[in-house]
Amino acid sequence: MRTKSILRPRVNIITLGCSKNLVDTEVLMGQLKHNKFEVTHEKTSGREEVVIINTCGFIDNAKEESINTILEYSRLKEEGKVDTLIVTGCLSQRYKPDLEREIPNVDAYFGTTDLPRLLKFLKADYQHELLGERLLTTPNHYAFLKIAEGCDRPCSFCAIPLMRGTHKSRTIEGLILEATKLAKGGVKELILIAQDLTFYGIDINKERQLAPLLRQLAAVEGIEWIRLQYAYPSQFPMDVLEVMNECPQICSYLDMPLQHISDPMLKSMRRGISKRRTVELLDEIRAAVPGIALRTTLISGYPGETDEDFQELKEFIITQRFDRLGVFTYSHEEQTHAYTLVDNVPAEVKQQRAEELMEVQQLISFEKNQAKVGTTCKVLIDRKEGTYFIGRTEFDSPEVDNEVLIDAREHSLRTGEFYTILVEKAEDFDLYGIPV
Repeated sequence: MRTKSILRPRVNIITLGCSKNLVDTEVLMGQLKHNKFEVTHEKTSGREEVVIINTCGFIDNAKEESINTILEYSRLKEEGKVDTLIVTGCLSQRYKPDLEREIPNVDAYFGTTDLPRLLKFLKADYQHELLGERLLTTPNHYAFLKIAEGCDRPCSFCAIPLMRGTHKSRTIEGLILEATKLAKGGVKELILIAQDLTFYGIDINKERQLAPLLRQLAAVEGIEWIRLQYAYPSQFPMDVLEVMNECPQICSYLDMPLQHISDPMLKSMRRGISKRRTVELLDEIRAAVPGIALRTTLISGYPGETDEDFQELKEFIITQRFDRLGVFTYSHEEQTHAYTLVDNVPAEVKQQRAEELMEVQQLISFEKNQAKVGTTCKVLIDRKEGTYFIGRTEFDSPEVDNEVLIDAREHSLRTGEFYTILVEKAEDFDLYGIPV
């Protein structure tokens, strides 16, 4: 007996914000696919049946981008170019009542933990057995692996716990299952993400479990690179560095957002670490893993930041010579501890300080890159863009770090493959080379 098939609408998902949001989108896409929906990611087709916007609510710029995107698709809905408009993610989690009041023609708003409800709204079933099943939005050869959700850290400036809740680790078994599925699908590089990687496992086993997790992930067949992002400096688990040395699959790369170095700033930010201990930790990490690439993120213009605090931060960058570095201007976020402080650094001063720090880092990056000319490095090719193949070394994360460019008019390479590249020229944030 033949059954009548259900005609599912086309769903287009727009993702804003960080890689953790991107993973949420990929999980949602996997659920929709198994419910027989046609699903795309950020591909407009003139007329959209269902648009889902996965928003970011982290800082002012991100919130503004999310709101502008909602308004844009709200206008398209009014013009009849979008049938159903759904908003989910961090901004919706944090400001749902305000959004419902200000932008009422959105059909439904959902928070960060509302996946089953979102699917139900679309008349789809949430399938628990799809653990680890995702539709990748990244190139097939690398994927982000979210090992935990939420955060227990008390950082004064951060609204993430308001949107993502307290720290919740995923099980090692579940993560190995997902990593194995990703590897079978062609993934060669796993980028581990969480609000704080170093807290992994403490809520399950009462002790930090990042090192045991790394050992098991390194044993997954097909995975050649494992990269660590978002490591908290206070009480950093040093056994992670032992695994980095033991397992060649673990990249000699560590993303550790320090935010500041002045003791008054660190104390006000509630970072749980001092300048002295931070410098000691960096020395210990570099001694334990010679040649490790350290990436950090800093905040300029935090309430009360004096010229002396800023100069101390600038001198710290000059002294430490980080391999990779990014700077955010401070965003005064409601319901955070820092919101009780006076946001007394003018916006133009915040921006000027951020630019000054990045100018220092640009010179450091140029000098470090010049030292690589004439050397060889292992490079994973991410894409072809214009007349160049573009790849990365183990010291570079996608989107945020340096890249290696190879002239596609002279060399034929394949994306998703590793090559040994001889560096012939270097710029501030790019290397140019040839395969050998």
